[in-house]
Amino acid sequence: MGRPRAERARQLADVLRQQITDGGFADGALPDERVLGRRFGASRNAVRDALALLRREGRLIMRRRGVGITVVLSKYGHGLDRLTGLAEELTGRGTVTNEVRAAEEVPRLPAAIATRLDVPDETGGVYVERLRWLDGLPLSLDTSCLTADVGRAVLAGDLVRRDVFGLIEEAAGVPLGRAEVAVHAVTADPDTAALLRIEPGAAVFALERLTRLTDGRPVDAESIRVRADRMTLRATLHRAGTRTTVWPAPVRTATCERRPGWPG
Repeated sequence: MGRPRAERARQLADVLRQQITDGGFADGALPDERVLGRRFGASRNAVRDALALLRREGRLIMRRRGVGITVVLSKYGHGLDRLTGLAEELTGRGTVTNEVRAAEEVPRLPAAIATRLDVPDETGGVYVERLRWLDGLPLSLDTSCLTADVGRAVLAGDLVRRDVFGLIEEAAGVPLGRAEVAVHAVTADPDTAALLRIEPGAAVFALERLTRLTDGRPVDAESIRVRADRMTLRATLHRAGTRTTVWPAPVRTATCERRPGWPG
């Protein structure tokens, strides 16, 4: 018995999405349905259904009269297996600029954030919110809560042109060591959607990251909202040899959220 048509379309859409995000159609144009069908051994109906699925996912492809199916926006890869800033990750692949929406000391941190940073909440900290732009279009909304000692030096740095990671390392005088990262698939609230120039309810990645210095001290609790139509999160994973697996403790997910409503 053949596979259901919807299943064939979904699997073909997965293959096409992977090829698009890997730059498999360098000129930005997809072959017509007959060519795609021959290439992937699929019927024209299955190809048509797969393309319709991709169009409904968001701003990945579109059909243009007299041109055919074209890629709307290029997607950029961001590795999850290295601790790098956005501008550092995209060196040579696009121009990153930062719109600083907030950069200030706060007299008191929310208790959950203070716990993550391992500091008393009454010691305060530094709050930074930036809208990150890539080649003239908004890519992500990044908020950071930093420990007071490191954060004050970060405030004195160039937040418009620099990644926060580099500023932290200069302030601390030592390299960053590691970070715990959690990624969620969420939909954009109206405020975030307006800033990122997407429709409310559009798909975004929500990243929660706690970054530490080489001695293990946490210094930066981040909450990042990334347009899912412009970014692909990638990692190269290696399977260890056979051994008893010890699972890490669950990651606490309290993050540095938008400034309004904070105590103090």
